[in-house]
Amino acid sequence: MTDTHHDGVFVTLDGPGGVGKSTVTAALAEQLTTLDRPVLATREPTDTTLGNLARHGTDTYSGLPMAHLIAADRHLHLATEIRPALARGAVVICDRYIASSLVLQRIDGLTIDTVWEINRHADRPDLSVILTAHPEALDGRLAARGAHSRYERMPGSSKAEAEFYVDAANHLTAAGIRTLVLDATHATPTELARTIAATVTALRTGGTP
Repeated sequence: MTDTHHDGVFVTLDGPGGVGKSTVTAALAEQLTTLDRPVLATREPTDTTLGNLARHGTDTYSGLPMAHLIAADRHLHLATEIRPALARGAVVICDRYIASSLVLQRIDGLTIDTVWEINRHADRPDLSVILTAHPEALDGRLAARGAHSRYERMPGSSKAEAEFYVDAANHLTAAGIRTLVLDATHATPTELARTIAATVTALRTGGTP
């Protein structure tokens, strides 16, 4: 992955379906905004034509085609939204990034090294947050809200994702990316956002997270 120099902070949130990524992203953006920090909350796949093709195409695409589709959307996202915001000094919070690719494309049968190679030109986040939860809790949340993709409808998806995210976190850490793993089984979105916000604040002020 590519190291970049900017004035902002690039934070990514990943985790299994039903773990609460979108809710935590919104709570984190709210907390950082109250601390008078410019914030951009965004997500992948994006809400562009390309991103929607990936988001709604999980029943059509899989394996290498899906991995490259996601990567193409990611590079467009970086060029048009993320990098400009970081250059302005914003904290960018991205709901799903590299870690999700390392998990979902692995479920599709690709190796973690193959997915990493496809994404090797993507920008490194300053902080990669991975939310985890017990598979039983994830299953309950998915049943309550409904599955959003083929991945979430697969039998045993919660257990597989939870296990693969452990591997993804270890892979990111070994690559030198600051990675924060938080258990969302019982913690509230506000509590999780508060922990992440403290780390982001330390990064902005040059302290030790």
